Amino acid sequence: MMKLLSFNVNGIRAIVGKSFVSDMKALDFDIICLQETKATVLQVKEAVSSLDGYHVFANEAEKKGYSGTAILSKEEPISVSYGINSNEHDQEGRVVCAEFADFYLVNVYVPNSGNTLLRLPYRQKWDVDFCDYLKKLEAKKPVAICGDFNVAHKSIDLARPKPNYNKSAGHMQEEIDGMNRYISSGFIDSFRFMHPEKTERYSWWSYRAGARKRNIGWRIDYFLVSKELESKLVSAEIHHEIMGSDHCPVSISF
Repeated sequence: MMKLLSFNVNGIRAIVGKSFVSDMKALDFDIICLQETKATVLQVKEAVSSLDGYHVFANEAEKKGYSGTAILSKEEPISVSYGINSNEHDQEGRVVCAEFADFYLVNVYVPNSGNTLLRLPYRQKWDVDFCDYLKKLEAKKPVAICGDFNVAHKSIDLARPKPNYNKSAGHMQEEIDGMNRYISSGFIDSFRFMHPEKTERYSWWSYRAGARKRNIGWRIDYFLVSKELESKLVSAEIHHEIMGSDHCPVSISF
């Protein structure tokens, strides 16, 4: 069985000063995917150096201290690539792809539309182009995609859907349409596949007004998998007990 974890750490250098290393050692996943590392490739490698036994592959944004993704894998991948082969989209270090014998693993930090929705049009273009990229990979072998998608797909995926629908970044119809595109293209939301009716399970909470303690959250971190991997899914979980970021990790095993 292979165990994969995804975690938006909201700054890898900050979170390693908390319980991150001991948490990751205790969970002992085969692959750990990180988003919003906010660090250079070298800084990521230095920050996770005490996590023994992992090959580290990181991508950084041109803008310092912004965005960034990384894959930590016990098994050395066949190959690793960075970005989606697009000058328009590859300046922010948002994608790392690792090829293994039976599947591709794509770690992504999807652009946030922003509080004023300034980047919503860009976000829409991203969703189209990223989906096309995934389908090209899938033509070769099955794909697992994980990361912070910055959208609560359905009303069940956030605590307060009505006041946020079409008013707040993360639950705009355009963003929902983007997730619909991935699903209609054949990718499966692993958590919702395994737990169709489970409510009040979120992966991100605002730092404001004690939202996490009150569980006023959003499920915006996902593992999507190709249809071919559906029958191999053993578990899909949200690790809300893991602290250190405004997100918590999500995982699958197959």
